[in-house]
Amino acid sequence: MRRLQGPPDLTLAPGHWVRRDLIAWPADGVPSGVDPAELDWQLHWSPDGGIDPGAREPVVWDIDEVRLDLGGLPEDVLIERPHLRGYLALRLRPETAARAEQILRGQVVLSLHQASGRLVNAGSLQLPGVLDDLYAAAAEAQLGLSWQGRTPTLRLWAPTAHDVRLRIWGAEDDLHDPGRSLPATREADGCWAISGGPDWLAARYRWEVTVYAPSGRRVVTNQVTDPYSVSLTVNSTHAVIVDLRDPELAPEQWRTTPQPRLSHAVDQVIYELHVRDFSISDKSVPAGERGSFLAFTRDSLGTRHLKRLADAGLNTVQLLPTFDNASVEEAKERQHRPPKADLRAAPADSPHQQRLIALTVANSPYNWGYDPWHYQAVEGSYCASLASAEGAGRVYEFRAMIGALHGLGLRVVLDQVFNHTASYGQNTKSVLDRIVPGYYHRLSPLGFTEHSTCCPNVATEHAMAQKLMVDSVLLWARDYKVDGFRFDLMGHHSLANMRAVRAALDALTPEHDGVDGSAVTLYGEGWNFGEVADDARFVQARQGNLAGTGIGTFNDRLRDAVRGGGPFDHDPRGQGFGTGLLTASNDAPVNGDGYHQRDRLLLDTDLIQLGLTGNLRDYWLPANSRRQFVRGDELEYNGQPAGYASEPDEVINYVDAHDNETLFDALTLKLPIETSMADRVRLNTLCLALATLGQGPVMWHAGTDILRSKSLDRNSYNSGDWFNFLDWTMTDNGFGAGLPPEVDNGPKWDFFRPFLADVALKPSPEDIAEAHAQALDLLRLRASTRLFRLASGHEIRTKLTFPVSNTAHQIPGVIVMRIDDSVGEPSQHEWSSLVAVFNATPLPARLAVPGLDRRHVLHPVQARGHDVVVKGARVDGEWARVPARSYAVFVRPW
Repeated sequence: MRRLQGPPDLTLAPGHWVRRDLIAWPADGVPSGVDPAELDWQLHWSPDGGIDPGAREPVVWDIDEVRLDLGGLPEDVLIERPHLRGYLALRLRPETAARAEQILRGQVVLSLHQASGRLVNAGSLQLPGVLDDLYAAAAEAQLGLSWQGRTPTLRLWAPTAHDVRLRIWGAEDDLHDPGRSLPATREADGCWAISGGPDWLAARYRWEVTVYAPSGRRVVTNQVTDPYSVSLTVNSTHAVIVDLRDPELAPEQWRTTPQPRLSHAVDQVIYELHVRDFSISDKSVPAGERGSFLAFTRDSLGTRHLKRLADAGLNTVQLLPTFDNASVEEAKERQHRPPKADLRAAPADSPHQQRLIALTVANSPYNWGYDPWHYQAVEGSYCASLASAEGAGRVYEFRAMIGALHGLGLRVVLDQVFNHTASYGQNTKSVLDRIVPGYYHRLSPLGFTEHSTCCPNVATEHAMAQKLMVDSVLLWARDYKVDGFRFDLMGHHSLANMRAVRAALDALTPEHDGVDGSAVTLYGEGWNFGEVADDARFVQARQGNLAGTGIGTFNDRLRDAVRGGGPFDHDPRGQGFGTGLLTASNDAPVNGDGYHQRDRLLLDTDLIQLGLTGNLRDYWLPANSRRQFVRGDELEYNGQPAGYASEPDEVINYVDAHDNETLFDALTLKLPIETSMADRVRLNTLCLALATLGQGPVMWHAGTDILRSKSLDRNSYNSGDWFNFLDWTMTDNGFGAGLPPEVDNGPKWDFFRPFLADVALKPSPEDIAEAHAQALDLLRLRASTRLFRLASGHEIRTKLTFPVSNTAHQIPGVIVMRIDDSVGEPSQHEWSSLVAVFNATPLPARLAVPGLDRRHVLHPVQARGHDVVVKGARVDGEWARVPARSYAVFVRPW
């Protein structure tokens, strides 16, 4: 490091105040060639800012010496904060440490000086460590709104605040008026509290927090909504005091319908659905309720579609974020949508549609909602009216939706986004950072907010950020009867976070809380990237780290092997097992020559077979790509172990989701363009089967059963209703809506144009109906036997084999899976043996299968099912015959 030239930059915060008496400073924050022990170290603090560490004394702020601790940082600190390994340790004098609570309410700076007094470096300090150390008791506080009888209490954690007041407006008051200002009382744990009376019910409020803001290096007074708000006014300008116990907010169906139960987490069959997508285009829903929670309560084409799926075996609906988000305009009269006539008038390969949509994004009624604003309040744009979006109506309508879904026999899983917020600093949509600046967000080595999630990252490794996460999950489970949670970018959370969530849920009981928290399922995105990658800051809740927790992660190994390529490919035509790799080449250069395709297909086959086991790390697989048996964690996927689960409930198998192209669009881009629509339908079903008939839970993206297209859009989060179209009449799958939005898809437009312009690639209503009927049979097949839902790794290892893999009988593009229930402990399943053959090739497959005999017959679901082609599958001795682009399941009775 070079010596300091000019005044120090105090916007940088390279140091960490980690305990009351302990500061960590980076070793490279000392000039090269300088012995840290020969420097004088000083701590500066000021309640109002204005510190200049190079100024000569006397100064108007406080200064005290700190000493270098040659023993370094204690091991318990490094266990909590491994990224501080190698940092220098500095100790405060006991008298100064005793004043830490007061010091933390203003600007804090550390400076380094030579013996001559010359300033050599200085910087601000990151404070979350010492705040957790001093205010650990706050983790037990009841934050937000609580009721004692009819007496409400509001409590806010703001330990660094100079002052906190409550601004409150009556239910009928004009919100443009300043409201009443009431003083809150500071408590020992850093909380501020105030109690009111019964007349506070339905009142609107904000907290007024006076606090030192490092981003502006000055004291500010922020009016901010409550991070624990349970309800809000339109567009979240004010929190609303609501009693969630109020019988008027409990719809009868929600109150009386039992929550559907699973025998085991592996039984989950999940339909990922966006609330607005579900009904905005459904004319069988009353016009005022389209796109709303209440649409789920109607007898409509959409709810009938869900009922058909549920009757066939679907048991869970996973809703994209329904908490309050910062992007969508909630007032319907201010929402902007392009005229449908203008959208329909443009050609199928035109850029005009996406340009029209881009013009309305600022006041759009559409967003996926991955931009959290208030974690415990319902998003108001999904309410049926402006009146219901104002306060308690949100609660009622959301509960009505949950009750209706429970009435259909469907569990409800909420998508949660605790890994980032919509904003930070002094931005008007920043809540947490304007209350406790610098605490809730994860900071870089120099003190800048990390954005590896593409938004300001939340540091849930900090105690009160974890508390917000746990408290929010408990609220949705207890007060809304939610059945499960899907965590966005869960790998950015710690394993300790997820264990805390699990333990808190398990403590909920029907007798005390009205719900059985142990029945609530948890899973999420276990990706490994960013500043936390490879457990750099804590043991992550990522793929491979969740053994024994019962918490699942999405299986990208199977997804990529089935579809081909990866989600970030420049050329989207990379093929996989289910899209014609080697067996039906599309001749795109990205796939390489025949030798490369063969090698890739062998590896894809292995990855899919491992996925069919539940991606078990200790499953011994006859690997086609290795020509030997390998353990699951010895097989490679993008430089990582392919197998990472210890039990099948730790993996969610899927082939498409809201992210990236839909399955139909992936097939469009990857299959040879001359592939018939009938074969595209068959491959749609086959790809779904590779996820659905594997061990562990499975997820389908909504509409994948009806060939849903987003006109090749890979990231439709704000592409509006036009590109996110769902048609329950099964007339139009959405393909050919124009070139998808340029911001995320522009570099691929040249690939897209010829596909979108080809009218033969748009399915007919008959094609869509065929896909749906085949998908229903697939659900019935999975539901028909627990052999597709073995509950333990031990059962899978002893019963499930791939008898043809790595033998002379292996056919490229064909997978044979056998589940033999006669080995191991007898489980009294319906069949003694089950053989599933997946033939992704354009030719019928005939192959010898060890263990197959004349007693095996086509599964009754398929024998009586809708798919005429697969009824031609049969067993001839030990030979199985399966039609092209089909899967067949053969079973043998006891």
